Amino acid sequence: MYHQGNRELQDLFGSRSLADRLEEKLRRERFTEADAAFIAAQSFFFLATADAEGRPDCSFKGGAPGFARVVAPDQLVFPDYDGNGMFKSLGNLRANPHVGLLFIAMGEKPGRLRVNGRAEVVTDDPLLAEMPGGQLLVKVTPSDIFPNCPRYIPHMELVEPSVYAPKADAEPVEPKWKAFPDFADVVPPRRR
Repeated sequence: MYHQGNRELQDLFGSRSLADRLEEKLRRERFTEADAAFIAAQSFFFLATADAEGRPDCSFKGGAPGFARVVAPDQLVFPDYDGNGMFKSLGNLRANPHVGLLFIAMGEKPGRLRVNGRAEVVTDDPLLAEMPGGQLLVKVTPSDIFPNCPRYIPHMELVEPSVYAPKADAEPVEPKWKAFPDFADVVPPRRR
């Protein structure tokens, strides 16, 4: 889990033994039932990717709780929803499958879970039919799953969910920017 850069800083701060113990006690390669429940309860996560040259990108992924879910001890899935059409993150996954996901709970019981692994973008998986608004499916096979200390997570409460989060029983709400003169003539129709 650690490379030379990690080790140099661990040695500088005297934390190598602590880092090794954290890896020994907390790191895993398969999701637990508690991991699955934590992930299913979240309405967002952060997705880190890099292109073929290693240039990073980090994006916010959001939806109704349960939009990202563990479907097997060695697989997490989430849908890709209609967006700005740049496909920065998912395009990176096509060039470099290494991925990092950070799930954060900011309410009464704060928590963090990191998931690092390899991802695949698929267009024809039957799970897409279960995900309203999903146009692509991302499958993540974990290599490192580990919780993080929640001490710096602020207490925040959800006031209301995003009106743009897809719902099975409602037409999608289009963002206003898609009708702006600078973009309206090039916005493609939704695929799902």
